[in-house]
Amino acid sequence: MLTTLSKDTMAIMREQDVVPLRNRVKEVAVKIGMGLVNQTKLITAASELVRNMLRYGNGGDVLIEVVSKGREVGVRLTFSDRGPGIPDINLAMQDGYSTGRSLGLGLPGTKRLMNEFSIQSTVGQGTVVSIVKWKNG
Repeated sequence: MLTTLSKDTMAIMREQDVVPLRNRVKEVAVKIGMGLVNQTKLITAASELVRNMLRYGNGGDVLIEVVSKGREVGVRLTFSDRGPGIPDINLAMQDGYSTGRSLGLGLPGTKRLMNEFSIQSTVGQGTVVSIVKWKNG
């Protein structure tokens, strides 16, 4: 059972919103004492997902949370857009699948960087991707 210790929301509507988001994610990770390697993984995943949200979902919101589960503390990021949705999540989760030019990580690469990853998408309504990186995970 996850417990939320703090939360913050950032609206992402244009490319200029990406750097402030990355900076905020780093601040939160540093605040909980996350090591540099895990910070890098978290920020890389956030960059990929926020660019997807801008490119395919016309922007949206990112919920940044410090969460705990037992003694573990981590950062959960939830990316929500109201874009066209992903018609085939299984296809989108395959390595090498891309509908555009990106960092090349895609959703499966992002999932590998995280401890927890979930995606829900409804065609015509949007997509929600939630990731968790544990401080020591």
